[in-house]
Amino acid sequence: MTDPVVLERLGLRKGEPIRFRKTAAGRWVEGRMWGIAADGSIKLYDPDGSARNLRPDAVEVRRPGNKGRLRWQLVSDVAVTWEQLELF
Repeated sequence: MTDPVVLERLGLRKGEPIRFRKTAAGRWVEGRMWGIAADGSIKLYDPDGSARNLRPDAVEVRRPGNKGRLRWQLVSDVAVTWEQLELF
């Protein structure tokens, strides 16, 4: 299990909704964020309760966009943005 502090430092929360594709051309599947694996992949649970580890550039989370509306963004983009904000 991942330390919640690690997730928080990346701007992520355990249990938050995420989405991913099982295949490159497949439909989006919603699941739940669980943590960060030792290799840096995102650990999540799909709707069937199966655990998966996927690359951060294959998983999306909902975040406010430029106009404040929630939109899906890649976890890799969210993590980079969050780390840059801490520099200020």
